[in-house]
Amino acid sequence: MQQQVQQSIDQLVESGAERGVQVAVLRHGELLVDAVAGIADPATGQPVTPETVFYNFSIGKAATSTVVHVLAERGAFAYDTRVADLWPAFAAHGKENVTVRQVLTHSAGVPGLPLDTTAEDICDWDRICAKIADAELWWEPGTAVGYHAYTFGYILGEVVRRATGHPISQVLREEVTGPLGVADELYFGMPASEHGRLARLEDQEGAADLMAGMPEDLPMLKAGPVSLFPTAELGNRTDILSADIPAGGKTSARAMARMYAALLGDVPGVALISPERLREVTAPAASGVDQVFGNEASWGLGYALGLPGMEETTRSAFAMGGAGGSYAYGDTETGIAFAMTKNRLTMDFSAATDLIRVVNEGLTKG
Repeated sequence: MQQQVQQSIDQLVESGAERGVQVAVLRHGELLVDAVAGIADPATGQPVTPETVFYNFSIGKAATSTVVHVLAERGAFAYDTRVADLWPAFAAHGKENVTVRQVLTHSAGVPGLPLDTTAEDICDWDRICAKIADAELWWEPGTAVGYHAYTFGYILGEVVRRATGHPISQVLREEVTGPLGVADELYFGMPASEHGRLARLEDQEGAADLMAGMPEDLPMLKAGPVSLFPTAELGNRTDILSADIPAGGKTSARAMARMYAALLGDVPGVALISPERLREVTAPAASGVDQVFGNEASWGLGYALGLPGMEETTRSAFAMGGAGGSYAYGDTETGIAFAMTKNRLTMDFSAATDLIRVVNEGLTKG
């Protein structure tokens, strides 16, 4: 399988479809694949290594959810705890009954940021949380689903901060990445002193033209300013990379795959959550037509259910993709923990889907 995946990502880079790629696969905790290809930074020629860290945008939501589950396991709060019970200001404009569960399932009804929000705003924790606390509902909480692109991370991050007294980045390091031995490869806010290890993001050719051609009345264009949509320019900013933005994450593939393996209970000595809680968080919890993007969506507690292009046949998989095409998941039936990270921001998950098929076919033949 290592050889098959290596050949696949080498071809992606040689064809020009991708610039730099990492793939890591564990099964029942055993590392089956640790493959890299291509260039992390074209300006310097720095190659991708297993230690290279990529800003993968929403792939990091899985780390946010994991922190929440670890704290729920310890009784810091429950899924049906109201956000406003921990964060009173959040109750403004009818949001007093929004629960942690509804935020995890993107059904809270608070998917948008004010259209005047800036990149500097999302790097200022108190300022952006104040904006979200003052937000109005798009729908009655729990009655619909709609992707909470930024607000997911900040609402849950503030719940964590209020419950523990510590920033979510600190809790991630102390309770998840530290015990897993990947604290220097999986971050929300990455110290500026470490930015030399980051891959440089680049946009896929034609992406800007596609954005410019979108109808102005699309709900996604009302959920936040276009300037905050995931682009290489945004994702390469020093302040964005350094800031705690738990709607995304800066990570290597092997760090993310190891986290999923730990959720599956396959990392010796690290019990993040119980098997009972794993069954709860990976069970269908909310579904329907996404009110922001218009796609059919199915959510567990903080993870999308099913794999891209294979949703109906892979319901035992729980996952998060990132804008630009990175992807990671765990599978409760196969024991697979998979992650693919890359630095060219493509418009779909086709590369991840192809690599997942390579892995699954390899398992079947094995």
